[in-house]
Amino acid sequence: MIPVCRLEDLPKGESARVATNPPIAVFHTDDGGLYAVDDTCSHQDASLSEGWLEGCLIECPLHAASFDLRTGLPTCLPARRPVRTHRVSVEDGLVHVHVAAEEGSAA
Repeated sequence: MIPVCRLEDLPKGESARVATNPPIAVFHTDDGGLYAVDDTCSHQDASLSEGWLEGCLIECPLHAASFDLRTGLPTCLPARRPVRTHRVSVEDGLVHVHVAAEEGSAA
């Protein structure tokens, strides 16, 4: 579990980048949802935290690939591969990311 920031420091419609390896982007949607995905677009090396958030979709700032924050699945080309999603929780007003295991890794 990785602390990200205080909930009040992550306004709705905004994102925060967590300097993990690989980096993680945490999004606070306009409806109050909190989602986290690997920050790097699966199409090309671009930071999703710098993209455009609309509902539960994040659009990559480089080539406009879009991903569903709930599933990590791309919703349009040029992205074809999903991004990894992570569980987010809030405890005592602090946002935490629970990093998902890498696919194929032994836990």
